[in-house]
Amino acid sequence: MLISRRAAMRGAATAVALAAPAVQAQPVRPLRFVPTADLSSLDPHWTTTQTVATHGYYVFDTLFGVDAKLEAKPQMAEGYTIDDDGKTWNIKLRPGLKFHDGERVLARDCAASLKRWSARDVFGQTAASFVEEWGATDDRTIRVRLKRPFALLADALGKPNGMVPFIMPERLALTDPNKQVSEMVGSGPYRFMANEFVQGSHAAYQRFDGYVPRQEPADWCSGGKVARIERVEWKVINDPSTVAAALQNREVDWWEQVQPDLLPLVKKMAHLRVHNTNPIGYNGTLRFNHLHAPFNNVDVRRAVAMGLPQDDYMRAVTGNDESLFTTCKSLFPCGTRYGIEIGKDIIKGDLAAARALLAKSGYNGEKVVVLNPADVPSIAPFGHVTFDYLKKLGMNAELADTDWGTLVQRRNSKEPPEKGGWSVFHTWWFGTSLAHPAISTVIRGLGAKGWAGWFENARIESLTAEWLTAGTEPDRDRLAASIHAETMATLPSLPLGRFFINTAYRKELSGMLEGTTPVAWNLAWS
Repeated sequence: MLISRRAAMRGAATAVALAAPAVQAQPVRPLRFVPTADLSSLDPHWTTTQTVATHGYYVFDTLFGVDAKLEAKPQMAEGYTIDDDGKTWNIKLRPGLKFHDGERVLARDCAASLKRWSARDVFGQTAASFVEEWGATDDRTIRVRLKRPFALLADALGKPNGMVPFIMPERLALTDPNKQVSEMVGSGPYRFMANEFVQGSHAAYQRFDGYVPRQEPADWCSGGKVARIERVEWKVINDPSTVAAALQNREVDWWEQVQPDLLPLVKKMAHLRVHNTNPIGYNGTLRFNHLHAPFNNVDVRRAVAMGLPQDDYMRAVTGNDESLFTTCKSLFPCGTRYGIEIGKDIIKGDLAAARALLAKSGYNGEKVVVLNPADVPSIAPFGHVTFDYLKKLGMNAELADTDWGTLVQRRNSKEPPEKGGWSVFHTWWFGTSLAHPAISTVIRGLGAKGWAGWFENARIESLTAEWLTAGTEPDRDRLAASIHAETMATLPSLPLGRFFINTAYRKELSGMLEGTTPVAWNLAWS
């Protein structure tokens, strides 16, 4: 019987394989990451929480992404054209884009996602006011038809923080914007492992081998998002001392925010790098509830502003390290184009003057409920400073310590404070989220359609609309100054100052990117 040469070779190869010792597969080395707070939601269109946005960047992708110069660059987009009248944008998708379920990313998925995002995000709502239709002309071309030209559309679609315009499948994007999407199917560099998710404890992400990164180097939220690490595990640990011990024992690899009181200890750990990866910094904010007494009264808000102890807030969150903070009496971030401290006569840190203003304000002893996330060390100190300050001011203050997830749910309540609602909460924002009138959630006057606190101001909205269509930088400067003056007169929120927090990670971890989001792409084990 004749045996073909190919069959003989195949048989020899099989014999060699059977005789050779088995090669052991190398175990996957996961990256064990400790985020600053629990993953309180899975839907990045639903909340401004930064932890949720970070999760969103793992799982989803965006049409545009900003670089270190904060310029919007095509990301999922291959490029775009604008018709001569400025009223139609045609955005072409890159070839080969896939969702985690294997389906192609189509233009109609993108159109539906942008429509959903624009119903909730402040900058998205602004963009939507210009949009006639979020549509598609073919599978790879998104067509955005505008009522009038809107030069900032790419900036809106590339915004890096808050509610990010992530792209999801059309079937998910058609979910009511006021209901959370729970199925995590994106087209980003990592897949969310839903079967491993334990809220308050653990989340896991697996590299998506079907992701097609851009060819240029990674730069902030733009460029090539190459997932070199196969698996990332989030470990939610609320106690900072426990995190420090876990770093010391090599039980975790990366701590997003090292708390100031533990910084000397962590810096002594020879196997770690400790430095600031966020050059923009954090901007602390106090937010009032404008629906209910006492802060529906602008005179009460002005009294609180007069005595606001910015220095106390900054020292509480940075551990008295003056190199890590600056006070700032501006609702636009100091150091940015519009960040002029016009509030020096409004925010003076003068307790006696604040008491005198409160006595004239009409405050009648109403309860003031201060929501405070005890599990977020970079925010929790703010609540304690405010509680102490309001008591000194003579207000009927109550501190409601809770976890971040509960706070996010409770701050959406429009009930009065005495019926389970709230009066004040605090958070921080990146400068990229507050840098100009259209994007700054803390100053916009959208009322019931706006951010928790529901501040309403038609003049701010009218001036913002003018700012968006202004033809020159001097015109935008003038309008921004008018907006800023109106916000400091009406005080939708109060600025607490600007601060920085160090991150810590294993020295074997290379490729750490600067930016406002602790992303996993570009990282590698050496």
